[in-house]
Amino acid sequence: MAGDEPPTAADAEQDLVEILDEGSGRLDMGRYVEHVRDLAAGAIATFEGTTRDHFDGRRVVELRYEAYSAMARRRLEAILREARASHSLRRLAVAHRLGPVPAGEASVFVAASAVHRADAMEACRYVIDEIKASVPIWKKEVYDDGEVWKENREFLDRVDAGAAANGTDTKKVHRASGGGCCVSKVRVMEEES
Repeated sequence: MAGDEPPTAADAEQDLVEILDEGSGRLDMGRYVEHVRDLAAGAIATFEGTTRDHFDGRRVVELRYEAYSAMARRRLEAILREARASHSLRRLAVAHRLGPVPAGEASVFVAASAVHRADAMEACRYVIDEIKASVPIWKKEVYDDGEVWKENREFLDRVDAGAAANGTDTKKVHRASGGGCCVSKVRVMEEES
């Protein structure tokens, strides 16, 4: 590939998709950046999603991720194909950890290279937004005084948009599901005295 030639299907086959099982350790961001490095690329953009240490006034100890790994991998590969269809990209990489991710560590990483920076940056945003909206990876936020399964805003927005497009009252969708997809998993464990 040289210059501004569009990427081919063979280019997409070189994209890197990883779902790291519990116990695999930290994401190797340098490895993903090197994977997308391309002599024809004038830009490499990245997104690193990390576990913050507080949420709504509560101290966050860690996030715990679970996934339907085979389906998650297929969806991640599809998202990268979609990104390629919308942006002029050279190479892509995406990785997501499963299991516990302590505060301060990365759980997800996206890297994109392109001839021009706008395509690389927009592709990173597209990929992370689609991961949060449509990949079967679930997140539990663990506090020092309990834990709760969390739904991504992007997922809820997608549910609301689908309901609205079908003429369904979004309040009924949330009420019917008890508030969203993960309500049956929600369990706040109070600290024992």
